[in-house]
Amino acid sequence: MSIEPEAKARDRKDLAEALRGLRLASGLSGERLALRCNMSQTKISRIETGRALPTVIDVERILKALAVPGEVADELLRLARRANVDYASWRAYARVGLYHKQAELKAHESSSRVMRHFLPAIPTGLLHVREYAVETLSPTVSSDPARDVARAVQARMDRQAVLDDSSRSFWFLMTEQAVKWQRASVDAMAAQCSHMAEVNRKPNVEIGIIPQGVQVAGTPMNIFVVYDDRLVTVELFSGEVVLRDPRDITQHLGLFDLFWSHALTGDDSSAFLEQAAHGFMRQRE
Repeated sequence: MSIEPEAKARDRKDLAEALRGLRLASGLSGERLALRCNMSQTKISRIETGRALPTVIDVERILKALAVPGEVADELLRLARRANVDYASWRAYARVGLYHKQAELKAHESSSRVMRHFLPAIPTGLLHVREYAVETLSPTVSSDPARDVARAVQARMDRQAVLDDSSRSFWFLMTEQAVKWQRASVDAMAAQCSHMAEVNRKPNVEIGIIPQGVQVAGTPMNIFVVYDDRLVTVELFSGEVVLRDPRDITQHLGLFDLFWSHALTGDDSSAFLEQAAHGFMRQRE
């Protein structure tokens, strides 16, 4: 779903071929290079044939082991950074159907053990009740908007079964604004808050809420999700960025821990959510 899939594939192919060419020029076998990099020979082979995308750190280790000159190394590291970042626009998802995005998210969730969601603006789909999802999930481009929304909502509801898998851990960190920003009717908002309080009681789920008035030494700029220590997805107004560089992952894990340290958790966050639900119900009176 990348904006320029051909350019992305070319970057990865160029990187693989360059690394293989440098190894051959050095006279090292794949096995010897693997020993120098503390990698398996299989991994080196997969990187050189393009079957595995190396991280920026992998590339740094290979270039150091091959004693590649600075200017050449810098160019290959820039190539590695580009290859490890994906971007997809929401327009692209809307063109093929919003439910395709739900399938992609389900794949990430089914292959991860620990997921950390930072949600400064809105609860994530894993926490949605149906009425809230219907009211907030509106397509921008679709040949059949009503049908597309219905399929996307159902896919979102189906994804939530993963929350019952006790082998996986889920951390959802929201601001008070994310909880109370009224993107749906008061009935839907009340149901949404009550549902999140209930989900927070699952043994493998932790919901944290940063209340207004708490001083935090950080700015909640973007929604992001960290899947294990493998990748980070960052949501923008225009689309989504996927980061695989370990340094980017470490940075986002640090940000998550920083914000989490200021959050209400456990029974306190459940009580906050129930209170928010009552507040929306009172608006009907």
